[in-house]
This record gives sequence, structure tokens and C-alpha cells, in this order.
Amino acid sequence: MAPTDQVRSSAPSVPGSLRAPAELIVVTHGTSAPLAPNVLRDSVAAEIRLSALLPAGARMTRIFGPAARLRGRLAETGEEPVAAEFLNYFAVRDIAADLEEVARRLREDDAVDGAYIKPGAELPIAPGSLARRAFAEAPAVTPSFEARQGYLDAAPHGVDARWAWTRPGGRGAGVRVIDIEGAWRFTHEDLTGNQGGVIGGNPSTDAGWRNHGTAVAGEISADVNAVGITGIAPEATIRAVSIFGGGSASAIRTAADALAPGDIILLELHRPGPRWNFRNRPDQSGYIAVEWWPDDLAAIRYATARGVVVVEAAGNGAEDLDDAIYDVRPADFPSTWRNPFRTGEEGSGAVLVGAGAPPPGTHGREHGPARSRLAFSNYGSRLDSQGWGMEVTTTGYGDLQGGGDEDYWYTDQFSGTSSASPIVVGAIACYQGIHAQGAGVRGPAEIRALLRATGSPQAAAPDRPVAQRIGTQPDIRAMVRDGEVPVATVERTTDMA
Repeated sequence: MAPTDQVRSSAPSVPGSLRAPAELIVVTHGTSAPLAPNVLRDSVAAEIRLSALLPAGARMTRIFGPAARLRGRLAETGEEPVAAEFLNYFAVRDIAADLEEVARRLREDDAVDGAYIKPGAELPIAPGSLARRAFAEAPAVTPSFEARQGYLDAAPHGVDARWAWTRPGGRGAGVRVIDIEGAWRFTHEDLTGNQGGVIGGNPSTDAGWRNHGTAVAGEISADVNAVGITGIAPEATIRAVSIFGGGSASAIRTAADALAPGDIILLELHRPGPRWNFRNRPDQSGYIAVEWWPDDLAAIRYATARGVVVVEAAGNGAEDLDDAIYDVRPADFPSTWRNPFRTGEEGSGAVLVGAGAPPPGTHGREHGPARSRLAFSNYGSRLDSQGWGMEVTTTGYGDLQGGGDEDYWYTDQFSGTSSASPIVVGAIACYQGIHAQGAGVRGPAEIRALLRATGSPQAAAPDRPVAQRIGTQPDIRAMVRDGEVPVATVERTTDMA
């Protein structure tokens, strides 16, 4: 069935309606020091004191879990000398009162260094590009759509996944991935193997969130079979943590605790930033990567300190992340915050992914020169890598194959930094699977450096020069060829808790 056969509008939600609740975050004063009994006692005392200021029914929860367990989780990591910092982060849950008023009251307490409201996170689908479901019933047997997955092809068009599959471990064997967003459909016919389900949070019942998560899972690890699509790293195990119920930073911490060094977290979220005073907008203008918020930044640092590779959508706000606006600390942020979009010690350590154009003519459509920045994609020196931001064929949505049963839905039009980021995750998983057969998996810093040093170069488009950096598109073969640089690998374990 062609993508346009028997298609009519199913009235999908616009991206701006796929929004998680706003979050109230509290950061207490605390020392940058190793965990010690006196530090733990002071933190618990502050928690009790601040909990008494909350309205009835509300509660404070520790973003980094039970204080007594934090020492073991950060032992022998780069964050161990400053592990006490992670005791300072709290989220306020089950609050029915006005968030601004509660935040103001908390900021007046001497124990509080910052209390801020994060705007609701959204899915970084390209603005205005949601697919519309085909209502014709799916055939008795789904045909293969793999020929439409150009991102699997050799560089420079794709990431050379087909080559990786010929190498031992090259299908992502042994690598674990956790996708952080809102919902998934792990009963899909092409997601029956190596799928670990939802391990945290409360998945949304909204079809938009569910289709998005299904599309992401398909890009990374759809099954090897004769139907539908094939994931870039089909032997990688994928699981999921929902941001609903706990918030994004808690989801990152939950995922990090469930993974080993060399495994991967994918952050499929972005938020409205300071450009338009943190307002949610249908056009996503001014939206930025979630690491800009202090608790998410701390959670990513926590994950990367444990050796987990974090891949993060850069966002669809058409923003220059080098702009000085991102250096300005909001008054309600903690005094210790520094702009993570600047390089150096204040960075998160995550791989930040922009959206590039697919090869011209893909699916009969044109989006500019291959690997040029798509107009909606954020850009800047902070970005590490890019993937296809349009025309991605994967599971979900139902515009390529639809009908009444979501388990047989496929799309030709997944987009945004949403579709770009799983391509980078898949490439990393293939590389890690291959490298694990020899020298061992690589850590977050090594993976970031390798992505920047290799890959198919960014191209220029009218009004979008290569100076508007989104990075190179991964080339797995080049990563393997050039990855034997004298950098440290990390030991892989099954349990770091």
C-alpha cells in the first residue's frame, strides 16, 4: 500500500497538545563534598522542615532516591567527591495548590537555594508534520518496508547499519537501551523480541505519546523478520521509563540505576525555554534540550558518571544554543547553576542530537541537501551528532499501513529531533556491540568524541550554513575503523547499585 492510498484525517493531536504536567523542583543549599553521616543528617532535617511548608496532600520526594543508597550508586565514579550535591534535589508531588505560590513560599526558607517550575515537557516531533492514519485495513501479512529505511544504508546516505550487521555483535548484541518519554506499544508485531517493557513511571493513555514511543522503539530495535521494518540495532534490548508520575529527572535516575556502563539512555523530550518566557507554543519556537534545567542536568551527570551513554534530542526550537540568552540564570534557579550548553566542566556529558535532511527524493519529497540542518532544528557548538529529521520509516502512527489495530501500524513520516535521536542511539548500540567483542564498550566521553571525529559531514542549505552546527551523521563503519584510539574503556558489570 502506498503512503497516500486510502488515507483520510484521523484528527491527530498537534504536537503542542502532547504535554506532560509542569513540575515543581526544589534545590536546597548543600556542600560539594563526599557523602558523610553529618551531611545526610542535615539533608533529612531540611526535607522535614520544607515538607511542613507544603499544602495538605503534597509531598516532597528525593529525585535521586533514598539518601542512604546514593553513596553506593556513585562509588568510584567521577561524581563521588561531590556526591552530596545530589541530596539537594527534590520534586514536589501531588500538589493541587498554585505552583507559583508554593514555590514562592519555599524560596523564602533559608534552606532553599532554588525553587522553580519546569514547563511541561513535550515530544520533539517536527512542527506540523504529524502523520495521518490510513483507514484501509492492514493486509493478512504485512509486507517488508525495509527498502524504505534509507537510514540503514551505507554512508553518506545512512549510518551503514547493514555493514554493522555483518560484524560480530554488530546488531547491538548485549547492549541495553532505555527510552524516556511517555508511552509505547510493546505488543506491536515488529516489537516482539528484545523488548523489556516499561520499568518505571505511569505510561500515558494518549495515542500521540503511544505512537511516538512505538516509532522510537522501532527505529532502534524492530525485529529481524520478513515483515515491516528492521531496527538499526535489532539485538539490543530496549526498555522504557515514563515521565508521567515522577517527572523527567527522576525518570533519568531510574533508567541509570537499571543500566550498566556502556548502555544507553535516550531522552525523547524538549521544553519551551526562555526565548518566549517558557511558554508552550504550537510552533515549538524557542524549545530547547531538557538538560538546561538544573535537576535534569544533575540527573544526566549522574547517569554519565555511572558510565551510561545519554543521547538527548536537541529540540525543535530553531534556536542557536550558543546564544547568550542561555547564560542568564533565572532568579528561581539555584545559585550553583551554570549554562550546560557551554562546553567544559559544567556540561552534562550527554550526546546532543540535531535534525538533518534525508537524501533528496526520499519518499518522493525534498527537504534540502542531505545532512543539512532542517529549519526547525536547534544548533550550536554543543551539538554532537545528527540523524534524519524527516521521512523516517518505522513502527506506529499508521500512515504507511493503518487499519483498526495499532499492532500493525507503520509510518513513513516520523520526524523532528524525535526521529533523529533514535538513529544515533542505534548507531551507538551497533558500535558498542562490535567493540564489546574486543576491547570492551566505551564510556560517554569516548562515544561523544568518536561521533564528533567521524561520520558523514553536515551540508549547507540556503540560509542554513554549516556554521549552524548539528554535527555529522554517524557512520558505524568509520566509528569502528577509527575508534581504536588510545582512550580508556569502561568495565561492564551487571549491577552497579
